[in-house]
Amino acid sequence: MNPLASKPSKTSSIRSLLARAWRSDGGTTAVEFGLLALPFFALLVAIFETGTMFIAQEVLQTATTRSARVIMTGQAQRTSMTAAQFQQVVCAQASVLLTCSGVYVDVHKFSSFSSVSRVYPVQNGVLKPNLMGYSTGGSGDIVLVQTFYQWPTIFGPLQFNLSNLSNGSRLLIATAVFRNEPYQ
Repeated sequence: MNPLASKPSKTSSIRSLLARAWRSDGGTTAVEFGLLALPFFALLVAIFETGTMFIAQEVLQTATTRSARVIMTGQAQRTSMTAAQFQQVVCAQASVLLTCSGVYVDVHKFSSFSSVSRVYPVQNGVLKPNLMGYSTGGSGDIVLVQTFYQWPTIFGPLQFNLSNLSNGSRLLIATAVFRNEPYQ
């Protein structure tokens, strides 16, 4: 027997190795997980971040609606409540999820519902609290109450980003429009 004849050629051993690897499915699960893990976890982070932001928006809206009753019923006017004091009323309602230092209030009175115009106190991607006012109006006046909160966002994977301010935060806005009750 010829010893050279029994030794396979280098090319045939590579072909044989590739054929066995092609037929083998031992690492398929690991490869599939490697391919799908990044998009899967990115989607989980995106769902979590979007969900928490929507919850924060709802907390802010609920706090605004409930706090606006203080103005609507004349309690704020009778006690000469300041903007900072009204902000604390909103914070008491929203302290479950929001920090008080990040809540801003804007209150304006109008002569009719058709003349109501919202304030957007953002310039060049920066929230400008000095553009906000505080005028609770009197009995029967129409009042617009807006609250603002800069919700911190995580720079999400795969370019998923919810921020709309230059500091990487998302500006949440809650609004209540109503006619003040006839109080004395």
